[in-house]
Amino acid sequence: MMAKIGISSLDELFSTIPKDIMLKRELNIPSPMTELELIQLFEKITQKNSYQNYLSFLGAGAYSHVIPYIVDYLSSRGEFISPYTPYQPEVSQGTLQVIFEFQTLICQLTGMDIANASLYDGASAAAEAVLMAHRLKGKSKVIIAKTLHPHYRRVIQTYVKNSGVEIEEIKYSETGEIDLKDLRNKLDDKTAAVVFQSPNFMGIIEKLKKISDLAHSVQALSIVVVTEPVSLGILEAPGKLGADIVAGEGQSFGLPLSFGGPYLGFMACCKENIRQFPGRIAGQTKDVDGKRGFVLTLSTREQHIRRERATSNICTNQAWCALRATIFLETLGREGLKTLAWQNIQKANYALEKLSQIKGIKRKFKGKFFNEFVLEFSGGFEKIRGFLRKKGIVGGLDLGEYYPELKKCVLVCVTEMHKREEIDKLAAILKEGVKEK
Repeated sequence: MMAKIGISSLDELFSTIPKDIMLKRELNIPSPMTELELIQLFEKITQKNSYQNYLSFLGAGAYSHVIPYIVDYLSSRGEFISPYTPYQPEVSQGTLQVIFEFQTLICQLTGMDIANASLYDGASAAAEAVLMAHRLKGKSKVIIAKTLHPHYRRVIQTYVKNSGVEIEEIKYSETGEIDLKDLRNKLDDKTAAVVFQSPNFMGIIEKLKKISDLAHSVQALSIVVVTEPVSLGILEAPGKLGADIVAGEGQSFGLPLSFGGPYLGFMACCKENIRQFPGRIAGQTKDVDGKRGFVLTLSTREQHIRRERATSNICTNQAWCALRATIFLETLGREGLKTLAWQNIQKANYALEKLSQIKGIKRKFKGKFFNEFVLEFSGGFEKIRGFLRKKGIVGGLDLGEYYPELKKCVLVCVTEMHKREEIDKLAAILKEGVKEK
């Protein structure tokens, strides 16, 4: 092969690779193993993918929720696992029906007219929403709340890096909500959209109507990001409060915590903007015999139309994850999801009451919250975090990594999965840890 292309060595083949990044040693891989040894190795590695040995109060965009067994059972059926994507709609009716039902559920939850056939994850969904607003408005400025998930903000910055979009951040107030005064000062006729999360990264529920009205006052779009969709079971739909685009993460709907994925992005908007919607939309129709059928109504991805007219290069829609979300939502139903959301609110409030009674710990923000809240430790959290780990507890997310001004603060998440005894256990061990420190 080397002779055919006119080279004399492998080094010559790879000569275009800069010398300073080339590996100059043998690969550090183990010697060959038997089948049994390999299985045992993989089982050991998979244990790193589990937090079951810990009592965890982590949230921040990845949530532990009940998953009815029927979700695992139905989603593992061969007819759901084998199809990749509905390239031939006439033979993909089951897949298309699931996508259509998923879209319908997302529209009901968000209060929007249309939803697409899901996206990669919440972060890329938020970024796609920003690009969509840029196309619709033709303006260069996008205002993003500092309380939007830090990872989402980084993904958005990556997406818009070479698109001419300028990003400005809105500060948060002492309540943990968007600083409306700062938002007013930054809005102008160059603003394409205001992007914010609710409940936000601090767990606080934003005033969607006020923020959306301010965005509309300069003809900008209001983009609402939802990382904890269970909250939509009890909070008013963003579309009814002025949102133009709703994007978010659907992991809470039937997807387990699994070391970062696979996750499930969702996106919905008003029908006037359908032509700039990324991804695909499944629709319902009738066949020649008048029977109910499903089709791909719209597909603006670059594989299906001319690249210059495509709205996105999304190449999959996490269809299996969307299937699990659909089964989850249809199993719980409207009242079941409402009950689930209410349990989150009750348990999180109980936890806040117990933990904020401990000397040296207080609540940082006073705004209304869903299932996450921020605690401030007067002596810092670093040593206490290690103390908790030794006791088998992950006490929350240290916010100092993302917000230097909150280096003594921790984001705590409580869902329906936490028992009263577990919350009491956290409180007792924290009390002990604060004293020791």
